[in-house]
Amino acid sequence: MQKGKTKENVIVKVRNLKRYYGKGSALTKALDGVDFEIYKGEFLGIMGPSGSGKSTLLHLLGLLDKPTDGEIYFLGERIDTLPEHKKTRFRLEKIGYVFQQYRLIPELRAYENVMLPFVMRTGDFIKAKKCAIEILKKVGIGYVWDHYPFELSGGEQQRVAIARALVNDPVIIYADEPTASLDTNSGEIIMNLFMEINKKYNHTVVVVSHEPEHKRYFDRIIYIRNGKIERIERRKG
Repeated sequence: MQKGKTKENVIVKVRNLKRYYGKGSALTKALDGVDFEIYKGEFLGIMGPSGSGKSTLLHLLGLLDKPTDGEIYFLGERIDTLPEHKKTRFRLEKIGYVFQQYRLIPELRAYENVMLPFVMRTGDFIKAKKCAIEILKKVGIGYVWDHYPFELSGGEQQRVAIARALVNDPVIIYADEPTASLDTNSGEIIMNLFMEINKKYNHTVVVVSHEPEHKRYFDRIIYIRNGKIERIERRKG
């Protein structure tokens, strides 16, 4: 259910956001002036064709890239202009990010991959291990806590990545095409897990997807085409 669209419930506000690459005749407008809000407790989908600017937008929201122009606010604070050391801290404390290709460290076991952001934030290895194993159980794969990534299926690796995104109890979770590398059944498991994280545990979740069957999961959908918002569709609530 989508939460009330009030000023108090706005987590993220984006104004005239742009990301250009290149110059002159080689200029590419990956994102060309978008405005929207993300509300507390909602499950938001960002959809559009390949190359539309979806992943670029998510990278900017996650402070993994810098905008060419525009502003990003998080709980009323402008964040796109933060110095790099504050951006790093912000990502550790406020944001959980799930990548399409998992990005697990192959030399680390599942629980070690999950505990890494917790250790970076707190320095507490003992508590980090305990939290990591608990969260692996929460996402349904406690049985692989001591396995290496190469011992896991694609779906299991992605759930480890989701557990890693959850370990610091973030305000918001961003996921960039999280099912693109998975078969249909594994992809459905992952989307149902995101829905559970959103509804049961009340995390705000934003998922980039180009899969039409994913529409049924979302409270709202922002459709992007050619770097611009084509329309915003409310699905539920």
